[in-house]
Amino acid sequence: MNRKIEFADLKAQYGAYKDEIDEAVLKVMGSAQFIMGPEVAALEDSLARYAGVSKAVSLSSGTDALLVPLMALGVGPGDEVITTPFTFIATAEVVALTGAKPVFVDIDEKTYNIDPAKIGEKITARTKAIMPVSLYGQPADMDEINKIAGGIPVIEDACQSFGADYKGGKSCGLSLIGATSFFPSKPLGCYGDGGAVFTSDPELGARMESIRNHGQIQRYRHKYIGINGRLDAIQAAVLNVKMKHFDAELKRRAEIGARYTSLIKAGGADIVTPEIMPDRSSVYAQYSVRVKNREKVAAFLNEKGVPTAVHYPIPLHLQECYAYLGEGEGAYPVAEKVSGEIMSLPMSAFLTDPDMDYIVGCLNEAVEKAK
Repeated sequence: MNRKIEFADLKAQYGAYKDEIDEAVLKVMGSAQFIMGPEVAALEDSLARYAGVSKAVSLSSGTDALLVPLMALGVGPGDEVITTPFTFIATAEVVALTGAKPVFVDIDEKTYNIDPAKIGEKITARTKAIMPVSLYGQPADMDEINKIAGGIPVIEDACQSFGADYKGGKSCGLSLIGATSFFPSKPLGCYGDGGAVFTSDPELGARMESIRNHGQIQRYRHKYIGINGRLDAIQAAVLNVKMKHFDAELKRRAEIGARYTSLIKAGGADIVTPEIMPDRSSVYAQYSVRVKNREKVAAFLNEKGVPTAVHYPIPLHLQECYAYLGEGEGAYPVAEKVSGEIMSLPMSAFLTDPDMDYIVGCLNEAVEKAK
């Protein structure tokens, strides 16, 4: 008998914390402090302590969390920002929005993160920042990237990896600036859009805090060109509750990721499972595998009640909006190969072992039928 599996079971999560979340949201409603206020301040304090930095600035989305650091660094026309072509479009989109040029570097086939060995050849006198992405929940090779960067600012796009460990540190606290997203399906998600930036540089922290509120340094005194990027107090209240349970959820996500890999490998099917480097952890924002004949495999799984997603089917250099860069097929062969095979399976801290058994059984059957 077919099951009906949730891709990211947000309903189960809300059910688990319902009383706490309802109380926190109603408290905001009663206070009528919907913009900024004590919930936002409390969240920023706990986020900074968690990431091991001196300053966290909450923002209205993960995209704004990527844009604000570029604005704070003064990135603009004529500048270049090095990043990966295998990520959500927001990473390179914010670069283009500043007027700068996104410069792509191919990925490591094991981790799907930017390949540090290929960054140096793309650095020029115009390189204003390097923005590696910690994809699928596993930090990029941040020590190597920081070393290669020299004095060039490094912004970790940690929109999928907040909470991950790396050589004794935490994602978002591994470079000059870290940025994350609180989109609902993220490991730490709110009930709308949200994000945050992280730094231990006091000047940068103050500048990013100002930029997220129209560039104000005092009411009606605007030092910088800024944006309306404030996080709503209701979203902060939800995140404050979820922070209490975050480590327990990450532990369970790690167990689920390891169990997925063990079950898939035991099945013997031709499936490439995630490879987590020994000096770091993954928060498994997605559990992504690589298969041949992906469309056939996904269609079979859908028939069995198992939803899938593709993160990401078209590398950024092949997107129509980046045609002006003049980079066609073959420019980044690893990213192109992976994008044709990658497929994400259901993942949440509330996924049960029986559901995992069913998913992997269906996956193995699908891969065999698709040959």
